[in-house]
Amino acid sequence: MNDKISTRQLWWLLVTVAVIWFANLEYRTLVKPDEGRYAEIPREMVKSGDWTTPRLNELKYFEKPPLQYWATAVAYEVFGEHQWTSRIWSGLTGFAGLLLVWFAGMRLFGREAAGYAAMILGSSLLYALISHVNTLDMGVTFFMSLGIFAMLIAQGESEVKSQRYWMILAWAGMGLAVLSKGLMGLILPGTALFLYCILQRDWSMFKKLHFLPGLTVFFLVVTPWFYLVMKANPEFFERFFIYEHYTRFTTKDLGRYQPWYYFVPILLAGALPWTVLMFDSMLGAWRSGKRIPQVFSPERFLLIWAVFIYVFFTISGSKLPSYLLPMFPPLALLMAVRLTRIRERVLMWELLPVIPMLLILIGFALNIDRFADTPQQAELYPQYANWLIGGVSILVVGVLLAALLLKRQQKTFAVVVLALSSLLCGQISLSGYNTIAHERSAKHIAAAIKDYVKPEVPFYSVLDYEQTLPFYIKHTFTLVQYQDEMAYGIKQEPEKFIPTLNDFVPIWRAQKQALAIMPLYAYPILQQLGVEMNVIFKDTQYIVVQKP
Repeated sequence: MNDKISTRQLWWLLVTVAVIWFANLEYRTLVKPDEGRYAEIPREMVKSGDWTTPRLNELKYFEKPPLQYWATAVAYEVFGEHQWTSRIWSGLTGFAGLLLVWFAGMRLFGREAAGYAAMILGSSLLYALISHVNTLDMGVTFFMSLGIFAMLIAQGESEVKSQRYWMILAWAGMGLAVLSKGLMGLILPGTALFLYCILQRDWSMFKKLHFLPGLTVFFLVVTPWFYLVMKANPEFFERFFIYEHYTRFTTKDLGRYQPWYYFVPILLAGALPWTVLMFDSMLGAWRSGKRIPQVFSPERFLLIWAVFIYVFFTISGSKLPSYLLPMFPPLALLMAVRLTRIRERVLMWELLPVIPMLLILIGFALNIDRFADTPQQAELYPQYANWLIGGVSILVVGVLLAALLLKRQQKTFAVVVLALSSLLCGQISLSGYNTIAHERSAKHIAAAIKDYVKPEVPFYSVLDYEQTLPFYIKHTFTLVQYQDEMAYGIKQEPEKFIPTLNDFVPIWRAQKQALAIMPLYAYPILQQLGVEMNVIFKDTQYIVVQKP
């Protein structure tokens, strides 16, 4: 940032952002499916001592590599198994991403752009929200960004030795990205680089990639785990490299198919309050990055990287909002560069259209009960509306105050105010989700049945699998006539599965003690089969029973 903010003020700003950033990691209940799944897999790693083969519900689970599982398991070992330790990797890598774009901005575009980039990234709603949810996307976003930014810095270095060091860091970043979420950590940056060379008609940057030392470091990072897991599980190769990296992205196999325009509203809302500036910056980057032979354009590359990520996942057969995250670090840098070049009045006019967008969100919150599908949702949604309205109102005030500061030619302070109000908006809105998390979490079930759950007592999950309950009760299930995402693991170890209700009945009767959880509709079915059960818990979704 510019000299209007002193070094001391910058430190206070960093502390303030850090406090807001990490404040609610423990507050919110884990919700299914992702948060329950990615909290449970490392818990089972710690319990079993097997850090090579990821398992979910004690079944082999090869969807993703283990880096985040390992990091979370270490947090469990050091600090205990809590909601905040299950989310700490997302929170840390998200916050580290702010420091990373600041450093990259310093090296590529200068101090003022660096400060703006960190503030923009930390306050972009989608980035801020996903940084506080236990998924794998923030970790892979950080390490891919590390690889990309280190490569960009290397391109600007004139000394071969310095180029080599930065490229070694870039290859290491891509290796850690692969360990975070698979081959996309290498394939996506590589494809973006190829597209840049084609569009710019400049292949000179390949001379600075230092393939030999870089690939050596890359394979040193990724090879040990892949070797060990394939040695222990010969079936791993087909499942991980073929199914997870081809089938799921080219088919509708996972049930995540969405139309081509799926990401349009997600990007528009996720970039708030910088949405208009984002498009202005992308257009400016394309114009300013015109081809100059043998001259590398970091702005043009960042633009190509961001657009490629959007297009790639748009044409994918599997879509989730968090897939857009790798766009946001490069977009933050492009927006920061644009901010250093535009006048205050231009930025003010780019912020004003955000207000009607926010008013639409408030209108949505006021009518959120209309979107309820169940009586429970109709009861809980209005409570969440109060949090949404509060959070969005803070951002509305922030936009208005920033516009006033811009009118007074105080761009830097306007950006600070806008960024802090947007971060607060995201944190308040996310924290408020706790009011409706009841129907997507089993924490209340765990509290109600904790005295019945014992390590030696078998626990059956009938016709369903509640993703968050195993983490809270520290106990896995034997699945009964339900497979879903664990179908592959069941295929490998069928003895851990009960295929039908008829098979379950004699097993239940043979137990001295046993517990079972099931959806409401399953209880009368078991009654008709003559299963003796004592109900120990019941809500609007689940029943938990004990063998008499």
